[in-house]
Amino acid sequence: MSMVLFASVVRVGDGLPLSASTDYEQDKELQETKRHLKGLSKKLSQFPDRCTLRTGPYNVNFTSSLGVGYLMVCTANYPNVLAFCFLDELQKEFIVTYDTKRIRSAVRPYSFIEFDTFIQKTKQRYNSPRSLSTKINLADMQTEIKLRPPYQLSPEDLRSINGFSVHAASKYKGIAPTQILEPVTLSGIVSCVLSVLCGGLNLLRGVHAIESILQNDDEDFNYVIAFFLGTAACLYQCYLFAYFSVWRNSKSFLAFALICLSNMYLYELRNMWQILFHVAVGAFMTLQIRLRQPLGKAPDYNV
Repeated sequence: MSMVLFASVVRVGDGLPLSASTDYEQDKELQETKRHLKGLSKKLSQFPDRCTLRTGPYNVNFTSSLGVGYLMVCTANYPNVLAFCFLDELQKEFIVTYDTKRIRSAVRPYSFIEFDTFIQKTKQRYNSPRSLSTKINLADMQTEIKLRPPYQLSPEDLRSINGFSVHAASKYKGIAPTQILEPVTLSGIVSCVLSVLCGGLNLLRGVHAIESILQNDDEDFNYVIAFFLGTAACLYQCYLFAYFSVWRNSKSFLAFALICLSNMYLYELRNMWQILFHVAVGAFMTLQIRLRQPLGKAPDYNV
C-alpha cells in the first residue's frame, strides 16, 4: 500500500527540527530511513532545493525554501507528484502561519509543535487518494517536475550524509541554486558605511606611512602593513555582509580579529578613542553579518 509515513519541518541553517508528524511505526527499516532523514536535515544547504533519496522500500523526499526545509518519508511506490504536492502544501501553510523572524529566533527543538496538527491532517488526506482527486490539481506539479525533476541522491550522497565528505559542498556546483540572504536592514547599511569609512581611513594612513618611510628611513614599515591589513579586513567584512559564503560567520570573526590585532599594533599612532571606534565598527559589522542569515536558494534560471 502506497502512503506517506512521516513528515517534518526543519530550519535549513542548522537542521533544528521545528515540527513533525506523530510516528507510531516501529518497522526497523523505517527507523533506519528516518535516521538518514535526520542526517539529511542537518545538511540541506549542501543539496539542491528538491531531492529524492531511495532507501529500499522507502523514499525520502524534501524541498527547501526561505531557510526552511520540508521532509517526508513515504513508501517507494508512492507517486512522486503526490509526494511533492504534499510538501508544497506544508510549505505554503508554514510560510503563511509563521514569520521569518520567529523561525530564525527559535532555540528549542519543535518550537512549532502546534503545526503537527496540520501535518497530520494533510498526511491523512494524501493517504486517501480518492478524497484528493477533487481537491487538488496535479497538472501544475506534474509540469514542474517534468521541467525540473528532483535530484536523485545516490549511495555516495548517503555516505556523505552519514559522515563528512570533503567534496560534499563542491559536488553540487552548477546543480544547487545560489543561497540568497535576508533583506538588508538599516542597521546593516549603517554598519557597511562605517566599515567602508574605517577601511578608507586605514588606506589613507597607510599611504601617508609610505610617504614617511620614503622621507625618513627610520620609520617602521610594519605600520604600513598594519594599516593595509586593517583596510583589507574592513572591506572583506563588507563583502561577507553582501554575499553568501561557506563558513561566512567564521570568516567574519577572523576579519574582526585581524582588525583588533592591527589596531593593537598601531596603538602608538592612534589614541584610545580612535582604536575603540575601529574595534567597535568591526564588532558591529561582525554582528550584522551573523544576523543576516541565508533565506534559501535563489531561483535557478538555467533549467
